[in-house]
Amino acid sequence: MLLEEQRIIHEDLERLEDAIAGRLLDDPIHIRDRLGRDHDIHRYLQQIQDQSTRLEKIYRDAEGERDKEARGLSTGDTMASFMKEISSIKDFHRRYPNEPVENLEKAYKKRTPEEYAAAIANIERMFTGEEGFGKYFDLTMLHEQYLNLPVLQHARRLTYLQFLDIFDVFDPPHCNIRRDQKLSDSYFQYLKALKDYLEGFMRRTKPLENLDKTFAGFDADFEQLWEKQEVPGWEKDTSVDIVPVDSTANDGTWCSVCEKQFSNVNVYEQHLSGRKHKKFMQEKDAKSGQKKASNGVENFKERAVAELEFRIQKLARAMQTERSDTKVNVERKQGMTERERQQELEALYSETTLGNGKDAEDGEESDAEEKIHNPLKLPLAWDGKPIPFWLYKLHGLGVEFPCEICGNFVYMGRRNFDKHFNEPLHVHGLKCLGITNTSLFREITGIAEAEELWKKIQQGKKKEKASVDNVVQMEDSEGNVMPEKVYQDLLAQGLL
Repeated sequence: MLLEEQRIIHEDLERLEDAIAGRLLDDPIHIRDRLGRDHDIHRYLQQIQDQSTRLEKIYRDAEGERDKEARGLSTGDTMASFMKEISSIKDFHRRYPNEPVENLEKAYKKRTPEEYAAAIANIERMFTGEEGFGKYFDLTMLHEQYLNLPVLQHARRLTYLQFLDIFDVFDPPHCNIRRDQKLSDSYFQYLKALKDYLEGFMRRTKPLENLDKTFAGFDADFEQLWEKQEVPGWEKDTSVDIVPVDSTANDGTWCSVCEKQFSNVNVYEQHLSGRKHKKFMQEKDAKSGQKKASNGVENFKERAVAELEFRIQKLARAMQTERSDTKVNVERKQGMTERERQQELEALYSETTLGNGKDAEDGEESDAEEKIHNPLKLPLAWDGKPIPFWLYKLHGLGVEFPCEICGNFVYMGRRNFDKHFNEPLHVHGLKCLGITNTSLFREITGIAEAEELWKKIQQGKKKEKASVDNVVQMEDSEGNVMPEKVYQDLLAQGLL
């Protein structure tokens, strides 16, 4: 049976390799589909590793069963061996009549739409709504845990955006937690929760990377820096305790245990053998032992906290893109109402993930065939998708501005309405009304109003021309020509 198991494992490894190659040929559009593909490949790679371990154990044949089975098939009675195997198979199926048989040909084929939907549901359960299928962090709970730390009860409360900037900073001035305060249990639990979230997020979003090797590299870097006492924020304390120097400390009559000065050396030597001095010696030894034990516990706590802080800094640096995208997303959502956020979340979950069965087999999906979810009839952006509802409201695109001069055309939004006065359609409408000077007709959209204004402008021009034509010209003795009124004023002043 070992030889048959060996053959089955080899066949399974080949089918797993073919399944991985088929998955790699797919290029899904949606990030949810890409994550489903990557997690499938990760699962297949784990199966290859497990099967290879079993196969290696069979080839090593530590107990010699495989060689014994091979010799039995080659040197013994072939028919007897065959009948023995037949009887063992029949006995197995007699004892387990309802045992299902795995079809290896269909085990790693592309899934049906129902199976695909179930797999996508598993991907959706991996992420929260704020994470957007691994595009953004969701540190809201950790932000609350950070604000509720006892050491920060009287500190200035950081907003979520500020927390995203400094959650991996553990040194002043951004972090006001002292080194001794970092040894508290609440701070340790917060660091552990933050580290676990970042590691889990990386495993969920990057299933095909060798993260165990990456994390082992982080541990090696920390060990190296800790031995040199160069971990950021936990460097060796170079401060030296200042011990006051007594002028009589070196004259042989000062007892440092009892902290007492004696008059001469003989009295000092008799004091050393006294009961009081011995009692002080025992108490000092006991205190020094307790101090060493407490220092050992404190050093262990410091190492654990420093390791968590170092790991968080490394993880945050490795996911800088997700961090910056999270900040942009949070700023954008702060300008939206709760209803708009809910609509955006529903639009994210309702995007098309899979076409019909033929598309699933052939992998032929196009952007034109995708169904666009646009219940609010929002304008389309440059990528063919509806613009966000908050942008729609910001530009006032829901307000209608009709223009009678443009043939009762309706402009959506104040910006489009202001721009249309210089566009060819509006200028052509004015020229059809006989209006040539179009710069004076901004904000006028009615035909009657435009004609009335143009009529007033023409009448004003006619009056101005008539007044110019009816001016009486006078000439003085020197031949200077001027209007009659000016001539009379100059004459009255005696200037002519």
